[in-house]
Amino acid sequence: MPTSKPSIHVAGLCKTYIVPEREAGLVATLRSLVRRKTREVKAVDSIAFDIEPGEIVGFLGPNGAGKTTTLKMLSGLLYPSGGAATVCGHVPSRREKAYLSQIALVMGNRNQLQWDIPAMDSFELNRAIYRIPVDQFKRARDEFIELMEVQALVQKPVRNLSLGERMKMEIIGSLLHQPRVLFLDEPTIGLDVTMQRRIRTFIVEYNQRYGATVMLTSHYMADVEALCKRVIVIHHGKILFDGSLSGLIERFAAYKTIVVVPEDPTVDLSMYGEVVERDSTRITLRVSKSETSRVTSRLLANLPVADLTIAETPIDAIIEQVFAQEAVV
Repeated sequence: MPTSKPSIHVAGLCKTYIVPEREAGLVATLRSLVRRKTREVKAVDSIAFDIEPGEIVGFLGPNGAGKTTTLKMLSGLLYPSGGAATVCGHVPSRREKAYLSQIALVMGNRNQLQWDIPAMDSFELNRAIYRIPVDQFKRARDEFIELMEVQALVQKPVRNLSLGERMKMEIIGSLLHQPRVLFLDEPTIGLDVTMQRRIRTFIVEYNQRYGATVMLTSHYMADVEALCKRVIVIHHGKILFDGSLSGLIERFAAYKTIVVVPEDPTVDLSMYGEVVERDSTRITLRVSKSETSRVTSRLLANLPVADLTIAETPIDAIIEQVFAQEAVV
């Protein structure tokens, strides 16, 4: 059966920076004027993956792992040092108009809206830049304003909006041309839980209505768990994991936690597992995944227990374990 081409295709993609290097002191400064010493830094080191149309993929890694560099290469802001990439069949670095009209790059720590005028006026500016037909523009604008629930805010100057309100406007403004591919770099950074949830809901709605492909970076694991069935983990510019979120959890979750509410809160449970937390009523144990069933049975058989809960390893802890891997997996 014929299959559709991937929305995003990456093969051996690299980005290397030449960084000046010198010792401290006046002599070293004078020497660098004559002979500058440099070193290569591989921000992205020969990565490869495909993302299918309509997928929402989490692109995860610590600060400096290469996430933003990759998104900038895929959106055409940076020229790669090697390898190949196509998005919607276009080579991003060529920055063709037909390509730019199909993508959006939203960065949570960058502003594109004009500070001193209402967001509604900036939306009109984006309509002119992308040459969006008026009817299509008004339909998309009104739809997004309703989805984001910002009807009362779009006429206020952007400077008077809160961080969360501005982020909503930034996303609306970035999607008015209805792009097929979204690169979202920390779209919920610095926002409260309610705002994060609202933006996640909007992303899901946009994905479902327009069949858009979404590549998301976020340090908030709630974003990843809510939006992404698949994750790509990058560290030191290399791909460490590419697969389903459930597969990541299954592969790297070495332990589970058992929260016990014993009738005697002073009881010593260290013989059953590692005690990681204790308060006036509850004791939290960390036990090997393979030992969870046996330890649970022993606890229930040997102690009077008021309550017992088994929890999976938090996704944040699992991601940290992946970062600790030395070899590409």
